[in-house]
Amino acid sequence: MDASCALLLTFAVLLVAGVPIAVSLGLAGVVGIMTGLDTFALGTIGTNTYNGVAKYPLIAIPLFVLTGMIFERSGVAQKLVDFASALVGPRRGGLAVVAVLVCMLMGGMSGSGPADAAAVATVMIPSMAKAGYPRGFSAGVIAASASTAILIPPSIALIVYSIMVPGLDLRALFAGGVMPGLLAGLSVILPTLWLSARHGFGHLEAAERPPLLKSFLAALPGLMAPVIILGGLRTGAFTPTEAAVVAVAYGLLVGLLVYRSLTFADIYRALADSAQTSAVILIIMSLAGIFAWAGSTLGAFDAGAKLMFGLSDNGTVVLLLVMVVLLLAGMVLDGISIYLITLPLLIPLMDRFGWNPTWFGILMAMNIAIGQFTPPVAVNLMVTAKVGDVSIEATTRWVIWFVGAMAAAIGLVIAFPGIALWLPERLGYVTG
Repeated sequence: MDASCALLLTFAVLLVAGVPIAVSLGLAGVVGIMTGLDTFALGTIGTNTYNGVAKYPLIAIPLFVLTGMIFERSGVAQKLVDFASALVGPRRGGLAVVAVLVCMLMGGMSGSGPADAAAVATVMIPSMAKAGYPRGFSAGVIAASASTAILIPPSIALIVYSIMVPGLDLRALFAGGVMPGLLAGLSVILPTLWLSARHGFGHLEAAERPPLLKSFLAALPGLMAPVIILGGLRTGAFTPTEAAVVAVAYGLLVGLLVYRSLTFADIYRALADSAQTSAVILIIMSLAGIFAWAGSTLGAFDAGAKLMFGLSDNGTVVLLLVMVVLLLAGMVLDGISIYLITLPLLIPLMDRFGWNPTWFGILMAMNIAIGQFTPPVAVNLMVTAKVGDVSIEATTRWVIWFVGAMAAAIGLVIAFPGIALWLPERLGYVTG
């Protein structure tokens, strides 16, 4: 059997068999090396495993994960709910819109969709149930809204993308994700309002409106987190990796001294949980290093790219095909794994058709965002369904509307690249 085929077939078989993604990547790489190279090449396994994570920018990942954990336990979510409720006011579907806004704000702190979904669902689903929203609808709204965390900086997935694409400025990616992130949030709000009006959801919402100034001041420390991160990057006060350190320190300051809701037990739990989450991410990346080295050495990625070149000479047609493949991949794989597996194939396509790497990275992130709330895997939906004590099946009839709306948002970014590129270009970042 050809070594490239052995590599890809082994990976596919292990994945279908339910083997964890990290193990599948590592074993497939080993099989490819044993099939196509001499036994001495096995000595590169340890080096390539190490090289997969021996990158300074990756320090930002565990730190931003920790930032999200700290803000989750600091009571920030409830303060943001009060502020968003004051902005939206009592109206049909208002509480659902509040959930969307809070998810977007939390995404600017955690950089992780599942963490965002867990924090907001815990606060919002009980309140929405009392106001007359079905739990399946509430779980679907929050899962879809939390997917914007992959776009709104700081995004862990965009950090991985910036590392894998040579010469790309992470600041440009962060800035590029802002407008599409807002567009993705709007694409969830519109069907949310329509469905709420059509089915009469939220008829038991409280008529009183929280005081705007008071709720704003209470939420201000949390609202300042993304401002500090992006402002520091813009002014050059710190690098993206240093921004993660600043974010952790600021989160601790807010939790311990401002809200005074963070105990030392909470800090220990946040450290332990973030270490566990970060370890999973970095193990995947380390074993993906074996897969990537084997695939490039054996020519598997070049062959795959040539196959895709043969599908069409029209860049738009190929782009749409790539988007469909990424959408399907997002239904069964997590975002970081998708980047690690597909980018070696997609980078030659970017070069061939002249796609802007910042724009294309945002398109990938938007596709992966849809996958986070689209069954069968749907990591965000699993979290919100568990918190809401409802089955995944009960959310499907609602989620399909959000999938369609966000797909339309992707279409807009494809048709008008300036949605993603205007802000980074305005700020003077190199977008590729």
